[in-house]
Amino acid sequence: MARFELKLPKMGESVAEATITNWLKEVGDKIEADEAVLEIATDKVDSEVPSEVSGILVEQLFGKDDLVQVGQTIAIIETEGGDAPTVAINTVETAPVEAAEIEKTIEAVKETAASQDFSSSDKFFSPLVKNIAKEEGVSLNELENIAGSGKDGRVTKEDILKYVEDRKSGSVQMPQTVEAAPKVVETPKVEAPKTVEPVAQKSQQAVPVSVNGADEIVEMDRMRKLISGYMVASVQTSAHVQSFIEVDVTNIVKWRDKVKTAFEKREGEKLTFTPIMMEAVAKALKDFPGMNISVDGDYIIKKKNINLGMAAALPNGNLIVPVIKNADQLNLVGMAKAVNDLGNRAKAGKLKPDDTQGGTYTVTNVGTFGSVFGTPIINQPQVGILALGAIRKVPAVIETPEGDFIGIRQKMFLSHSYDHRVVDGALGGSFVKRVAEYLEAFDVDRDF
Repeated sequence: MARFELKLPKMGESVAEATITNWLKEVGDKIEADEAVLEIATDKVDSEVPSEVSGILVEQLFGKDDLVQVGQTIAIIETEGGDAPTVAINTVETAPVEAAEIEKTIEAVKETAASQDFSSSDKFFSPLVKNIAKEEGVSLNELENIAGSGKDGRVTKEDILKYVEDRKSGSVQMPQTVEAAPKVVETPKVEAPKTVEPVAQKSQQAVPVSVNGADEIVEMDRMRKLISGYMVASVQTSAHVQSFIEVDVTNIVKWRDKVKTAFEKREGEKLTFTPIMMEAVAKALKDFPGMNISVDGDYIIKKKNINLGMAAALPNGNLIVPVIKNADQLNLVGMAKAVNDLGNRAKAGKLKPDDTQGGTYTVTNVGTFGSVFGTPIINQPQVGILALGAIRKVPAVIETPEGDFIGIRQKMFLSHSYDHRVVDGALGGSFVKRVAEYLEAFDVDRDF
């Protein structure tokens, strides 16, 4: 019998670590070669780690939610025959601790915490955090001193669970007393108020959320937490400004209706409007390279490649942005294949970490859900994002040599959000206008 080290594989140039989200195999389970052993997640995508050999899983070196570096051994698989690398597990001997004394202190804290009235605190704690505190014997004094990672320093479920884990391991110091210090109430002086600071501080605190028995409390999943953090960080980082322009895409609609059947028959791909729009955006970025940049502090990084991010909605309601690399070098067929491939793999959860890296500009299709236009948030560290609105039949003035008349045209709005720190209105407006010009000048006689 030989022991094989299952390591966290390399997942892309910019990916150095991943979090274990679920073990698909338990110790003692038989594993076939190429069979998935566990699920992992990077800051962008989720994926599976398959086994390179057949055998029996004998050790799991990391647990769920543990962070693992690329190249680290995560499991040991026992194989039949052959030479496989073995692993030596280092055991760390901990110094003996006074277990009885610690246990006694914990019990004393639990008894006090069970009777704690957490509502007497000036800080807001969710019902879930309060329940965990009572169950784990965390006193009000301890709870108020936990550094919260939530909005406005609010203590989250992860914060209190980590504190409990650290306390059990002895890495945090237990409070010397479990008695809450009496609050000192000062007699207010009858004077005119000198400052409004207390009011200002109060306004910065999160507004408590009222919860009753009919409400359901559901924790965000990992991806939604990441998206939430990215969106807030982007708004706090970039000075968002928007420009809007209406585009006549009647010729594009007619051309697609004419060729989509032949396109699918010849190329084996469906032809949507998205690759046509992406082609126009890539051309406009070549014309206005000032939109194909990133900001790093006081420095502007001019990107050599045009890598278009394509925002895609997932079945669970979350959002992901796979990237079309070197989009300006693709013809319409290549663009359609890239759009369909990334879109299909995004929905199936089969994207690789590298598929979401390296974007220089992003396009989002809000028209898919019927929106006429939107004000999208910039995908950091990029400086612009374009929202494609729904295509609608509208009455419009048509100019001809014989005069103007009213006709039915297919139109849509383009909404351009850009970072006013480095992109002014002239550039932001000119860029989206150029995209519109490419779309309105679409050649209806072109081949695909």
